[in-house]
Amino acid sequence: MKIISQLVIACVLLCATISVKAAPVGDKEIIIQDDSLLVAFDANNGALVRMERKSTHWLIEKRAELGATFRMLVPLPNQRSNYVSGQGQPAHVEKISEHEVRIHWDKLTSDHGGVLPMKFTGIVTLNNGELTFNASLENNSNLTVETIDYPYLGDFNRPAPTSPMQVKTMWYGNLESVELFPNFGNDKGYWGTFTAMKTFDSNRSIFCLIQAPDQGMYVEMKDPYQQYLLQFTFVQNPGVEQSVNAPVPNTDEIDGHAVNLEFRTCHFVFAHPHTNINLVPVVMKCYTGDWHAGVDMYKQWRNTWFKAPHTPGWINDVHSWFQLQISSPEQDYRVKYKDIVQYGKECADNGVGAIQLVGWNEDGQDGGDPSQNTDPGLGTKEELKASIAKIQAMGVKMIMFGKLNWADKTKDWYKKELYKYAATDPYGIPYEHGGYSYYTPTQLAGINTRRRAVMDFVSPEYRNLITKEFQKLLDLGGSGWLFDENCHHGPVKYSFAADHGYTAPGYIYGGDMPLASQLRAAADKISPDFLFAGEGHMDWLMQYYSTSYFRINGGSIPVCRYLDPQAPLIVAVNGFDDREMLNLILMDRYIISYEPYNFKGHITDFKMTLDYGKKIDALRKRYKAYLWDGVFHDTLGATVSANGDHKYSVFTTSTGKRAVVLVNPVRKTVNCKVSLPNQGKLVLVSPENQDETATDGNVEVPPRSAVVVMEQ
Repeated sequence: MKIISQLVIACVLLCATISVKAAPVGDKEIIIQDDSLLVAFDANNGALVRMERKSTHWLIEKRAELGATFRMLVPLPNQRSNYVSGQGQPAHVEKISEHEVRIHWDKLTSDHGGVLPMKFTGIVTLNNGELTFNASLENNSNLTVETIDYPYLGDFNRPAPTSPMQVKTMWYGNLESVELFPNFGNDKGYWGTFTAMKTFDSNRSIFCLIQAPDQGMYVEMKDPYQQYLLQFTFVQNPGVEQSVNAPVPNTDEIDGHAVNLEFRTCHFVFAHPHTNINLVPVVMKCYTGDWHAGVDMYKQWRNTWFKAPHTPGWINDVHSWFQLQISSPEQDYRVKYKDIVQYGKECADNGVGAIQLVGWNEDGQDGGDPSQNTDPGLGTKEELKASIAKIQAMGVKMIMFGKLNWADKTKDWYKKELYKYAATDPYGIPYEHGGYSYYTPTQLAGINTRRRAVMDFVSPEYRNLITKEFQKLLDLGGSGWLFDENCHHGPVKYSFAADHGYTAPGYIYGGDMPLASQLRAAADKISPDFLFAGEGHMDWLMQYYSTSYFRINGGSIPVCRYLDPQAPLIVAVNGFDDREMLNLILMDRYIISYEPYNFKGHITDFKMTLDYGKKIDALRKRYKAYLWDGVFHDTLGATVSANGDHKYSVFTTSTGKRAVVLVNPVRKTVNCKVSLPNQGKLVLVSPENQDETATDGNVEVPPRSAVVVMEQ
């Protein structure tokens, strides 16, 4: 029995870590290099065994014995866990030129299925420091290749042994940071992995930054059209030193096991039997500096494919919004259609330019979706149209809140028809989103919460159906709509439904742009100025949904504003003396969305917040060339020193004049020193004191306040 247990443990360790499984490395390397990088491959099996950034001597891949090639998941009929590991395969490695290598693997041997009639080819190109991995698969077998990990670095090293390192990716208007070193928590759960693992999905961010203190690596999925899911994957072998706070062993070995960080990109290709597929290219490039330098690389690529949408003139000027929910799935029917006019008048009286109207449709917010019918409990369709027209006549735009990616499973429409378009898992079971609970103790306890099916955006029939439903929203006469939760599809990445009009599985996020195109075409028949907005959606969707609404906190990084200095980005404010949030909105050039009582009150319910917000917008109108039309640089281009907590951002006008917005988030005065390269004459303004006063750059920022230092 003891011998059997030892064999089981040995098998687990064999599968768990590539460092054990790697085949012996030959004594010959194939090298490509330029002024920036040196990259070496094993001549026998094609493993990437060495990578160095020359300018900083960063040994990114160091130990040849840990070099890796690729990995495929090829499930067998009775054993899903069947891998093809490139390390055990002989390869034909050919140096095509000084900057390009072709690696070919033929007749691949799998763990449990023997030799499979498959061919895998990788072409690696190095051009001006940009390392590009292209690959293709010939699947001549009767099996489906679900995933391919390529490129695959088996020994990703920090620039220095003690360098902290993070992964940074875009999500919900923010550049999120997750630690790799000195600590590495297991995001996938102890039950699901052999060792600590983190993954970052391309449906949220098509690039990631691997960031050390003064340099990093930019990694890009070179495909803005969402053919399939790619995961940026990090695995820390053999695990962490101790489990209290998960520190990574800062040694090459621990207890006889190699300590190594794997980094690989996992392509969810679902390549069917007897098909060929080209993987989307993966690009790696090193940079010097912090996240700005990495995001600059994305900006450069983004400029080659991003098509800016048409936007109505009003959204591009200084203004603010008000969000109002009028009903919920618990049928409170709080504000009748005819009574919305009073809220519009309050907005007009206080200079607020738009209302986002929530819960107007059948069964309220998060009930009845995707129906765009009006709700008899709130009044008639004619009453809603009349109220919208009256409010817009006051100069306040009406933006209709909507959700199309879910179906309320409690409704007859779902039970009789919509179920046909629900996304299903590989076992034929419809996926489910848990829904949201509102107001009553019963629902807040999750007892009668309306569960929602996740609808299949890849299905042409569903897109056509929902485009007709969208027409009902257009017919109400509003100035635009906000597609709430268009940033995600709940737990779903793929739908495996066999009868949805495509070869399954379908990558759900691949349907986002086609649906947006159909909806835009419907709206254009009414007006090209009909605004498309969404909730914290991904960057590529800004090509249709020009306006993004999201929430931030004191640690949020304004990456979307850095990417596009003029994009209409809206941020919620719901505190009753919310100076801190309003100051961040001023600093990062966001549009204010007033939301008293969590968007269920009157705009006049929080007078202190409203009064300060008005002052901020007045300042932005008065100094529009600096604070609205100027180019946002985040913290680049100025040096600020202070004797306490502070934040700042830098703007440049079309004439090259600069402005620095200083924010004091604490309840005591902070003294700051602002320095600009070759600075001219400086003046000081603030929301409370908008007339210019001369300054030498030494400024006092009152508690919970903001000031602006500008060049004249």
